[in-house]
Amino acid sequence: MINFRTDLASERRDLYKKTHNLENEIDGVESEKEVIDQNITVERVRITNEEGEKAIGKLIGNYITIDVKNLKIAREDEEIKKSAEVLAEELKKIIDMHIDKSGEVLVVGLGNIYVTPDSLGPKVINEIEVTRHIIKYLPQYVEEGTREISAISPGVLGTTGIETLEILKGIVDNIHPKLLIVIDALASRSIERINSTIQISDTGIVPGAGVGNKRAEISKRTLGIPVISLGIPTVVETAVLVNDCLDLFIEKLQNDAKSNDVLNKIKEDDNYEEIKEALLPKEYNLIVTPKEIDDLIENMKDIVASGINLSL
Repeated sequence: MINFRTDLASERRDLYKKTHNLENEIDGVESEKEVIDQNITVERVRITNEEGEKAIGKLIGNYITIDVKNLKIAREDEEIKKSAEVLAEELKKIIDMHIDKSGEVLVVGLGNIYVTPDSLGPKVINEIEVTRHIIKYLPQYVEEGTREISAISPGVLGTTGIETLEILKGIVDNIHPKLLIVIDALASRSIERINSTIQISDTGIVPGAGVGNKRAEISKRTLGIPVISLGIPTVVETAVLVNDCLDLFIEKLQNDAKSNDVLNKIKEDDNYEEIKEALLPKEYNLIVTPKEIDDLIENMKDIVASGINLSL
C-alpha cells in the first residue's frame, strides 16, 4: 500500500498513477482541470466507486483543488480578491449540492491559534460574517431570506482535553445546523503547494491525518449532517523537502549535462520512502514550514474568509 503522506486528493491520484505507471485515469476516479488565468488553476477530482476509494484512500465524493501561483511571493489585493471569488464560486456549487439557499451553516476553524502553521482555522473564524444572533435577537434589521450562519474555533485536544468531534456533536445537537464548513491546515507532498493551494471536499475531514496524528473523523457519518472541508497545506515533511530539492538539483544537472541516464532514472522515481528511511533513525524527519509563514497565513486567511462570506 502506498504511504501517501498527503491530504490532497489530486496529489494522491498523481502519486498512484506514477507508482503504477498508469497513462489512463484510475478506475473509479474522474478528473478535470480548468485554467482560470495565468495564476489560478482549478482541478476537480471525483471519486465515484469503491475501487477509486481504495486506490487513493479517499472517500467517495468531490475534491476540488485551487492552486494560486505567486501568492507567497507578493501580496496584491487584486490577486487576493480574484482568488476569493474563485473559491466562493466553487464552494457555492458544492454547498448547493447539499442544502437549500436558506439552510443554516456552522463554520468551524480547526487548529491552534498559538502555533502559526496551525492557526489558519481560528484566524478565519474571526473574519466570518455571523448572522445567527442577529436573526434571533434583532430580526427587524435582517433582510428576509438571510442565511443563518454561526462560527466557532473549538481549539485542540492538547489545550481543551476534549476531542473536537465531541465539542461539535454538542453544538450540532443544540443549534441544529444543516451543514458544517470546516477549515483546517493540511500536509502536502510538494513544497510548491505550501499556502498556495486550497482543497474543498464534501466528505468531511480527519484532523491530523496528514502528519500521522489522526483525530476523530468529522463527517456526515459521525455528525449526521453534510460536512464540507476547506484544507490548506501549511507544512511538509523533511523527506518531502529533500525529495523535491533533489529533483530540482538533478534537473539543473540534466540541463547542464544535456543527458545522463542515471540522473534521469533517479528523477523519474519517487525517492520519498528512501529519504524518509534515511532520516527516521535519527528522528530527522521533521515537519517544516516556510520562514514567511506569518505573512502566508494572513494572505490565505483573507482568501478563505472572503470566499466563505461570498459563498454564503
